[in-house]
Amino acid sequence: MKGQEWYQASEVAEEYDEKRFSRGGRLIDRREKAAVLDALGPVEDKRVLEIACGTGRFTVLLAERGADVTGLDISGPMLQEGREKAHRADVADTLSFMRGDAARLPFPDDHFDAVFAMRFFHLADTPVEFLTEMARVSRDQVFFDTFNRFSARSLYNWLLPMGSRLYGDSEARRIVSDAGLQLANAEHDFVVPYGFYRAVPDWVAGPVRRADETLGATGVGRSLATVSYWDARV
Repeated sequence: MKGQEWYQASEVAEEYDEKRFSRGGRLIDRREKAAVLDALGPVEDKRVLEIACGTGRFTVLLAERGADVTGLDISGPMLQEGREKAHRADVADTLSFMRGDAARLPFPDDHFDAVFAMRFFHLADTPVEFLTEMARVSRDQVFFDTFNRFSARSLYNWLLPMGSRLYGDSEARRIVSDAGLQLANAEHDFVVPYGFYRAVPDWVAGPVRRADETLGATGVGRSLATVSYWDARV
């Protein structure tokens, strides 16, 4: 998997949220959280696993809403940031963080009601293998996102620290099928790529985002979207 060593660095973990979700990046954080909450629906007492939980943005959010949630990540420093975030949110006793390999999940079949991964599949060398393992431990739902090949993301992908795996629509649908899942819903967003939002202040990002959403609601906008959210059933 790409980026394993990069994400292990303490300085990367400490700066991760600030670099990605400050300034205009707050709009990205808001949209991603809405995507997860909309897909999972009511989560109180639902058993949920987050793959590649990183600094616990979603893990803590779901714990605050009553989910029985476990966050798994390969990076010790990222998990430490997540634990500190859980303590600040006063949910440290109601969730679990664990270090592990997403290709070999240490859980029995059908153990969770839902399993999801955000910002993970762009790093995956063998996406079907990872998605199949996610499906194995879920009794109902698997949710994930991808970055799209035929979008503005491809224009600067080579500048990123470890690059990204980009997916065409048909490829993403194929890995869902190959993992034994049935696609329930797909949404596509952000014609303007994430890198732009992170680089500009709120007063610039806000109007651009409103225009982005308007364009994204059209057929042309959906075809140019940089990000897709895939909601599948076991």
